[in-house]
Formats: sequence, C-alpha cells, structure tokens
Amino acid sequence: MQAHIKASRLSVHLFRAMLSGIFLVAGGNHLLQPGKTAARIEQANFKGIAYFFGEPPTLVFISGVVMLSAAGLFLLNIKPRYMAAVLIAVLIPITLTVQVGQITTLGPLFKNIAILGGLLFFLLNDTKNSINS
Repeated sequence: MQAHIKASRLSVHLFRAMLSGIFLVAGGNHLLQPGKTAARIEQANFKGIAYFFGEPPTLVFISGVVMLSAAGLFLLNIKPRYMAAVLIAVLIPITLTVQVGQITTLGPLFKNIAILGGLLFFLLNDTKNSINS
C-alpha cells in the first residue's frame, strides 16, 4: 500500500534549494580553504575514518568537487534522487569523522542528522515527477 502526502510544488522546490545551499557553501569552503578543512580532520577524534579513505588534503579536494557538483545538480532538479544519494555518501563519512566524538559539537552533529533527513526525503520520494501543484 502506497501512502501519499500532498505537498505543494513550491514547498518542495524551496526545500531542495535550501538543502542544497549547505553543500554549495561547504563544497566552496573545501576548495577555497582546504588547509583549514584538513586541519579539522586532523583534530577530530575519529580521524582514522578519514584516513581509511585517503589523505585529508586529497579527500578535502574530492569532497569539495563532489559537493559542489551534486548540490548544483540537486538545486537544478537534475536527477534529484541520485544527487541526494551522492550527498548522503559524502555527508556520512564527514559526520562520522568530524562530528561524532566531539561532545562540544552536538549542535553540528544534529544539524547533520537533520540534513540527512532532508536528503532521505528526496532519496525516498520521486519529487521530480509526483508533486502536486
């Protein structure tokens, strides 16, 4: 049984635009201030997670390019489900590396959890083809 919830097209477009903003800014910061971002990884309690994937400077560059690209396509409503999946794939290791284990940064941890919830909305729902006007 499929349950349907009516949502206005405008609200979904605004939700997607606002959600993409954090990744556009973060991706830009990764590319414009890579040393600062890599230093945050070095200070993280779970930096080993990042090192599992590679060296922080390389990861910062790759994640910056991926975030900017995926968030731009997500903003433009191009393959939003796939772009949400890509952004989730970037968000989870960043959250586990930088936010988890930082007791003083519970606010940012739960911000990332809320962002994950927003991305899951777009991943689990075909908003490109099924939103009511």
